[in-house]
Amino acid sequence: MDLVLFEDALEHLCRVHRHIRMGRGHALLVGVGGSGKQSLTRIAAFTAGCTVFEITLSRGYGEEEFREDLKQLYQLVGIEKKKVVFL
Repeated sequence: MDLVLFEDALEHLCRVHRHIRMGRGHALLVGVGGSGKQSLTRIAAFTAGCTVFEITLSRGYGEEEFREDLKQLYQLVGIEKKKVVFL
């Protein structure tokens, strides 16, 4: 797949990648919708060798479903010792 990344996108990608690679690294990406935050985070996670964990909301999504999703996340991180990006 051919990708075209602008210089600003590469700078942001490097920043996100650096945060992911740090021990206990975290970042809150804030910006206008459609600016590529999710895409750059997915690329950074892939290059850092991390798994992307994402919660998908639906009409009946509530506290119980959220707790189940957190259980899955804790299973990946705590027991299976995988590097995970929570998106």
